Amino acid sequence: MGKMILAMNVSVDGYVDDLEGTLAMGPPSAAHFRYWIETIRGHAGAIYGRRMYELMHYWDEDRPEWDAPQREFAAVWRRMPKWVVSSTLTSVGPNATLVRDDAEALFRQVAEETDGIVSVSGPELAGLAARMGLIAEYHLHLRPVVLGSGKPFFPASTPPLRLVSSTKIDEDTLHLVYAPRTE
Repeated sequence: MGKMILAMNVSVDGYVDDLEGTLAMGPPSAAHFRYWIETIRGHAGAIYGRRMYELMHYWDEDRPEWDAPQREFAAVWRRMPKWVVSSTLTSVGPNATLVRDDAEALFRQVAEETDGIVSVSGPELAGLAARMGLIAEYHLHLRPVVLGSGKPFFPASTPPLRLVSSTKIDEDTLHLVYAPRTE
């Protein structure tokens, strides 16, 4: 059975990006990028909403300006099975399956049929999985940026949480893991 997590970079004021979608947090440090490579290397798959998939689709084609860590991230990302929930996309890249409707059925199927960690990427899509009680952990990569507004990391229906672990990734970034309280 799959373990669904929400894992994203988040500003200290709780946003995953600004409203204009300009990626105001900027690129991660070399140590943080390495941390992401090792993190997704261990994932069994990922479920994306349209906007997040369009951002990540960048990694589907090699680019001459990439350095070795970027090429490694792309290779790891490409190997991972992906499901993309969208009513507007007409196609998705390699190793990805387009899901046009019934995201709830997709969540249940992936949870039942996938062994290992499945990342749900995008706060709106994760909100649906949280309402269904399927998000086992929330992984915040806390970045030293204040956005002031934008898309919040947590969906409105997040249950009470408990801290599971904290790891200092680099001199400015923390990885915080929370799980729903069971008591």
